[in-house]
Amino acid sequence: MLSDKVRASSGLLCAQTDLKYVEQIVHHSGTSFAKGMKILPLARRQGMFAVYAFCRVVDDIADGDAGVSDPIAALKEWHERVDELFSGVARDALDRVLIAVISRYQLRKEDFHAVIDGMLMDCEAPIIAPTEKNLDLYCDRVASAVGRLSVRVFGDSSPAADKVSNHLGRALQLTNILRDISEDAQRGRLYLPAELLERFNVPLDPQEALYAHGLDGVARILARRAHDHFREARRAMKECKKSAMRPARMMAASYEPILRALEKRGWKNVDQPLRFNPLERKLKTFVTYLIK
Repeated sequence: MLSDKVRASSGLLCAQTDLKYVEQIVHHSGTSFAKGMKILPLARRQGMFAVYAFCRVVDDIADGDAGVSDPIAALKEWHERVDELFSGVARDALDRVLIAVISRYQLRKEDFHAVIDGMLMDCEAPIIAPTEKNLDLYCDRVASAVGRLSVRVFGDSSPAADKVSNHLGRALQLTNILRDISEDAQRGRLYLPAELLERFNVPLDPQEALYAHGLDGVARILARRAHDHFREARRAMKECKKSAMRPARMMAASYEPILRALEKRGWKNVDQPLRFNPLERKLKTFVTYLIK
């Protein structure tokens, strides 16, 4: 008898205590992620909680919030743990749930490793004015790789779903970068590409870049690229299972208004609050409809 198991028909076949442990990681993060995932059936929701918990744990290590003395060593140890997961070896409750999710939704090892490598890029030294190539690699690892894990849990493992992940992940990450320029500078980071900074005569120093006349031009080019990625993601969604793309549509609907508000405000004063017009407020209502 599986008295403390969740039946496969209603959720993942895992111990309830393990599932609760993973859920606690999600809720303790203070994110709205849990609310957004209510649109998914129970098993897929639990699967996404596990993917999110994995990302939260390694991100906390990279940001220095996990209380480990050697974050780089801790992240490299997670590389070993991922290999163990795919051999069926678990160290704790999160691992046990991840093993179930990997098996049920055929998640790929290389995507987990890519996420860890993205965290290592942030952890080994502050990212300051990366090359265009390295910025794209960073976006792929910290955002698109998470998307490639997620779409499988959502219910689509097709090449088109991977294409959605690759474009939407980059769109979301570029929007985050454009929104957080000032906050990142306080942490000694500058994610804007060196080639564009040099083209617009923006200093490569994070604090000095904030007050450079050319910053607005750099940011607007990246904003156009983000729009291009949103457009390509929507195009790829048409080739995917409609139900599986519902969370992806929700994320795009949440982030595109932010990008438009950033463009309207500009980057001549990066600390000025964003303002959303009435249409953008209606888009928020649309997102609420999606997650009901």
